[in-house]
Amino acid sequence: MTIPSLQKPTQVLFFMFLLFGGAYYAQGFLVPLVIAALLAMLLLPLSAMLERKGWPRALAILFCLLLVVIIIGGVSFLLAWQISDLAKDATSIEQNLMKKLAQVRGFIDDTFGISRQQQKEILNSGQPSGRLQSLVTTLLAGLGSFLTDTVLMFVYLFLLLYLRDHLKKFVLLLVPAPEKEHAARVMHDCRKVAQKYLAGMSLMIACLWVLYGIGFSILGVKSALFFAVLCGLLEIVPFIGNLTGTLFTVITVFAQGGSGSMVLGVVATYAVVQFIQTYLLEPMVVGAEVSINPLVTIAGLVVGELVWGIPGMILAIPLLGIAKIICDNVPPWQPIGFLLGGIPKKGKKKKGNDE
Repeated sequence: MTIPSLQKPTQVLFFMFLLFGGAYYAQGFLVPLVIAALLAMLLLPLSAMLERKGWPRALAILFCLLLVVIIIGGVSFLLAWQISDLAKDATSIEQNLMKKLAQVRGFIDDTFGISRQQQKEILNSGQPSGRLQSLVTTLLAGLGSFLTDTVLMFVYLFLLLYLRDHLKKFVLLLVPAPEKEHAARVMHDCRKVAQKYLAGMSLMIACLWVLYGIGFSILGVKSALFFAVLCGLLEIVPFIGNLTGTLFTVITVFAQGGSGSMVLGVVATYAVVQFIQTYLLEPMVVGAEVSINPLVTIAGLVVGELVWGIPGMILAIPLLGIAKIICDNVPPWQPIGFLLGGIPKKGKKKKGNDE
């Protein structure tokens, strides 16, 4: 009996180990660069249009960066404004939480026989000394790192857009002459996938803001606009983001003293919006350009969180879409591209490339 060789699987496993290990240890360098690269693909059409109208490239790019800053600043201001309104009710929220907590402790005492004093001792045993000081230190360190990464991201974004022709020629120089046209088409397809996903996701989030805002306002939820914006923004993390946003909204509404019917209304609003998103918004707005099957999507989110944390979860889907395009166009990697892709619908023909 012939024993199968383990050389090729070993090489693949070694390559994956180096890839994810290197990505993990180079997180501080790669995360701002990858975010900048995806934003550059999104802003490229606008920058190119301004340049065709006679704008200098540097000025056109600076206008695009200013537009990004205005959008991010506007959303941040809206959230900060709503949080300040929510903070005014902090006292009543705390009182409601204490009442609910007392009810929960009473239920545990009656059901499981654990007295309230024992519950308090259990909770206190899990609180390390200096917890508040450690939390403040962690938050300050995280804020400093976030600001540094943001500045780096904008620098990378400007340079990627400004040097895009030079970078494209560099990639083509790495490819044999007969494959240059094919390589250029693959780069074009990758850029189109990223543009379609990011633009479609942005439009879908805006639609979700409206839908959640209407639903929460009808229910009478306090700071409805804040929860609508939060639930919409968390949609950038598939599966996990929408559940997290809705759970946070339910808990906060409960803590604000909302009735059971209001809590059920929030859950019903979430269900209706998810139905509209799945069967109307995603097919019309996002489309099927990033067609990744659910198993690979969940695995990508888990791996992204392990390697890069929350940014990894956000970047997982567009990176998987780009990886699928590359695998589909490299014959030895086509089985991987097939594995990554979703189940094709019968009778649906693949669209050709168009400039």
